Amino acid sequence: MSKISAHINNIALHHTIFALPFAYMGAFLAAGGLPSLHDFIFITLAMVGARSCAMVLDNMIDLKYDRLQPRLAKRPMVTGEVKPREAVLLLFASMAVFLFAALQLAPICIYLAPPAVIVLLLYPYTKRFTFLCHFVLGGALAMAPIGSYIAITNTLSLPVIFLGLGVCLWIGGFDAIYGSQDEAFDKAHGLYSLATRFTARRVFSIISFVHAASVGCFILVGVLYKLSFIYYIGIIMAVLTLFYQHSIVSSADYSRLTQVYFMRNGIVSIVIFIFTAISILAG
Repeated sequence: MSKISAHINNIALHHTIFALPFAYMGAFLAAGGLPSLHDFIFITLAMVGARSCAMVLDNMIDLKYDRLQPRLAKRPMVTGEVKPREAVLLLFASMAVFLFAALQLAPICIYLAPPAVIVLLLYPYTKRFTFLCHFVLGGALAMAPIGSYIAITNTLSLPVIFLGLGVCLWIGGFDAIYGSQDEAFDKAHGLYSLATRFTARRVFSIISFVHAASVGCFILVGVLYKLSFIYYIGIIMAVLTLFYQHSIVSSADYSRLTQVYFMRNGIVSIVIFIFTAISILAG
């Protein structure tokens, strides 16, 4: 059980809550209501498999830096609780789950799987050459609603692209805030981030605009899909959560940048999904 727990911590399985509700949101929008149980199950499996694959890749590729970062000293691969060969086995298992699930969905999904994996593989390397790495991560998670929409409709639409963009900006923004506390470490080791480019202090101002744009994308989704006022109640609750998250952390005080802080971000995706589902089903 301790080994299983170590692997779960290694891939931060509980952080799946950030993107999974958006995947379900894409599915509800695609189906125009409740998606079939078949689609729901295999979208979930594809999402969990792809995300687990991404986390294993990230931890393996960044291991040499994680071992030098005191803040990450308790990560399972840093402590040795998870061995590299064990991580490789989990990587292939996660990949198998993702590909198997893709085969059960719309025919185009299996053809889009390789490009999706390339994005997951690319992200850990982007911090070696661009300060926009946070938004590559956001783009990877944006594949959740876009992918689930395609999985049901076998096609793509402009509104769901705006939904993906909103997710990209939301996730990328919080990743930039999280990464800003490592400004000195990143500079010392030649890594790139928004903080190394603009300083940690300016990151918070920049991300305020990024998150405002994210909210704008979510509002546009509601307009384009002609969702009822119920949907916008969820948007208001998400905005209040974002305001609160921005108010309790600054470049001068990262003491509240904890796991609780990150799990609270999950409220945004859960609330928007719930009110989207109610709006669609009630309409």
